[in-house]
Amino acid sequence: MKNILLASVLMIPGLAMAAEAVPDAVKRFSEQQGIKIIKKINAPGGAPTWLGQYQDMGVTIFLLPDGKHVVSGYLYDEKGKNLSEDYFKKEIYVPLGREMWKQLNATHPLKEGADTAPRKVFVFADPFCPYCKTFWSEAQPWVKAGKVQLNTLLVAFLNPNSGRNATAILNAKDPVSAWREYELSGGKTLPQGETNASRSTFTLLQQHQKLMDELGANATPAIYYMNNQNELQQVVGMPDEKQLQEMFGPKP
Repeated sequence: MKNILLASVLMIPGLAMAAEAVPDAVKRFSEQQGIKIIKKINAPGGAPTWLGQYQDMGVTIFLLPDGKHVVSGYLYDEKGKNLSEDYFKKEIYVPLGREMWKQLNATHPLKEGADTAPRKVFVFADPFCPYCKTFWSEAQPWVKAGKVQLNTLLVAFLNPNSGRNATAILNAKDPVSAWREYELSGGKTLPQGETNASRSTFTLLQQHQKLMDELGANATPAIYYMNNQNELQQVVGMPDEKQLQEMFGPKP
């Protein structure tokens, strides 16, 4: 999850660039190596340190006392613990995850369960995804017990008819009920009506796909929730029993 989220870090206001000027040696090195500077951090040991991004990886850059030389690598303590990873998580991955969670909450999903449910889960699902159906079914005891609100964002890429079925569900008089009947029937019950995507439905499906891509998922179900530490979690594919309880809580 962390490398996936890091790829989007420069989109987040406040994380895009260090607030203070970057020394010339650090700037030249980062430009030559294709590293994007994220921010300066207060690392132990006394060497001025910057967090950066190289491709899909976090980077720590250290400025030596002469101000003319830099070292790039990981920072370890006397016990051999990788401190750089802790900085990446604290300064980049966790804040970015919270921003992505805000984006998920700004969508208009197929919402099942009360807004007062203690846990909220978002899932990207394709109408032809068998594991999406299994996940939906497994989630129902928590949803019915008022423990979880399940928010489904339809996408359409697995089957040539994915768009047609997604459109029919989204254009139904009651899309949530239509999705429920579709899942309960194993994909056999499709609401009657318009199956050609209108401009608004096509745009909605595109928005869902774009957000799914930005979150780094390339398969369904792509599931997102916040853990007890308020950190965004991602599960792609059908969760096992342990993962289900981690995202939903104890089974009712």
